[in-house]
Amino acid sequence: MSTGTILAIAIPAAVLVVLIVSAFALDRRHRPREPSSPDKRHDSPDTHPLPDHVRDRYLREWQGVQEQFVDRPEAAVHDADRLVTVLMRERGYPTEDFEQRTLDLSAEHGHALERYREAHEIGLLAATHRATTEQLRGAMVHYRALFDELLSDGDQAGPGGTGR
Repeated sequence: MSTGTILAIAIPAAVLVVLIVSAFALDRRHRPREPSSPDKRHDSPDTHPLPDHVRDRYLREWQGVQEQFVDRPEAAVHDADRLVTVLMRERGYPTEDFEQRTLDLSAEHGHALERYREAHEIGLLAATHRATTEQLRGAMVHYRALFDELLSDGDQAGPGGTGR
């Protein structure tokens, strides 16, 4: 084999190896910086428990949301979503958008996460008057599960130690 042929094979191969190694190195360098990276986001929220008087205020607000369900179920679902988001913010979770909220919640409230997603989807249907009453009722149950978890700060007995 001539020197020209060897160089024609070796140079492109070397360039390809350098590009592959560079791509892997760049990917590894950027991966921890991605804002939606679950590993990064799980540690980032600086959450904190609520004082008892604030917890009591949220319980009263939830009671009002539940009471309006009879006459205005779509509005109640909307208000439940809003109240959960406000509670998250008060606990220290970032609340920029829904997908970010789900990422931030997944570490501490993973078992309620799918229910939260389902409630949110039903809320979107309700906003266009396409949700059935049964779906709206289910959304309220799902929002309440996450609400209880956020309010109880991980206490298995639920808010106020009364259970769920």
